[in-house]
Amino acid sequence: MAFPYKHFLLIGATSGIGQAMADRLIEAGAKVTAVGRREDRLEDFVSRHGQSRAKAVPFDISNKEQIPQFAADVMRTSPDIDCIFLNAGIQRPPCDFSHPEHVDLAQFNLEIDVNFSSSVAITHAFLPFLISKQSQTSLIFTGSNLAIVPGARLPGYSASKAALNAFVLCLREQLRNTNVQVIEVSPPPVQTELHDYMGEETGRNLGMPLSVFTEEAYRGLAAGHDQIVIGSIGPAETFHEIIDKRRSAFTALAMIMRGGS
Repeated sequence: MAFPYKHFLLIGATSGIGQAMADRLIEAGAKVTAVGRREDRLEDFVSRHGQSRAKAVPFDISNKEQIPQFAADVMRTSPDIDCIFLNAGIQRPPCDFSHPEHVDLAQFNLEIDVNFSSSVAITHAFLPFLISKQSQTSLIFTGSNLAIVPGARLPGYSASKAALNAFVLCLREQLRNTNVQVIEVSPPPVQTELHDYMGEETGRNLGMPLSVFTEEAYRGLAAGHDQIVIGSIGPAETFHEIIDKRRSAFTALAMIMRGGS
């Protein structure tokens, strides 16, 4: 299998899925510029893979007002980037709106901002650059199965990923006549630092082993799929039927809205 992109900008690459995918893409022969908040991990990434394959840019995507300058700097220093992989995300402890006095709205809103609004801002900043290229380019988004069946105890995380999923569907439709492919990877719970609020031992043993997820995700990407759903919530047949019917309904509505062309 061969993936068509040569240089990935991978945002959220210092832990979990992002770190594992960055390693896997380099293993497959690609170049990766890793982006994240933790500079020590970025330095370790470059040290492990060498400067011919790995670069690093420290940045916190929650600083949305700085995203245009971040994008401009990246495009200037790495004009050969042909794929933006938006993986950064956070999951906050469960919140219960039946006890609103205990809901931390600042943390709730931060979850929405990091998981959704910042991805929109990054997409907006890089799209002119990607569209202007003569070759195929791509935007890859890490979503969640909770975008389809939300977790009642995780309303902020579920809502942020549902919003991202809707945005990706619309973006893919709007870019259908360009050189930019829009891809979404939808994970189940995966054994990463995302769940550390449960306690490190409990959280990092929740879900699918990271190595198993990484290989399944890479196979889907290498096969050229634009929607890669791994695992399911509830019975797999029912879960995937929901996804397929929803996308069919979206496509039908999109055709009506563009006049059937």
